[in-house]
Amino acid sequence: MTIAVDFDGTIVEHRYPEIGEERPFATDTLKMLIKDHHKLILWTVREGKLLDEALEWCRQRGVEFYAVNRDYPEETMKNNPHFTRKLNSIDYFIDDRNIGGLPDWGTIYRMISRHKKWDDIVNEEIKNATMAPYEEVHPKKKPWWKF
Repeated sequence: MTIAVDFDGTIVEHRYPEIGEERPFATDTLKMLIKDHHKLILWTVREGKLLDEALEWCRQRGVEFYAVNRDYPEETMKNNPHFTRKLNSIDYFIDDRNIGGLPDWGTIYRMISRHKKWDDIVNEEIKNATMAPYEEVHPKKKPWWKF
């Protein structure tokens, strides 16, 4: 799969134009996705020196992207007259600006590796919870008139 990943607020805490602290397990999860043969595209508003700093920050942590702000590494205005920064060949976007916010990176990995939607993961967790059904925890009381 091809996955677009935002940088600020997603891989790191939002401190733009500085680089914030890494969000827990972000780079570990990205490395696992790369190891699973997914193509990761860094999709960010950063350009120039700020983009170079973000890419170097990721490289130092073992994360190399397939492409940056484009569908494939060789894409340019010359070889694609319709080139824009809008990505067209993406299976998933990982971004802190999602409706509902950014799930934790463990949940993100489970969603991608198991091909599940957010609701599927939540429902699995509820189903697998160790809590007894409500009726077992709160048995019905006998009516007062029955002894």
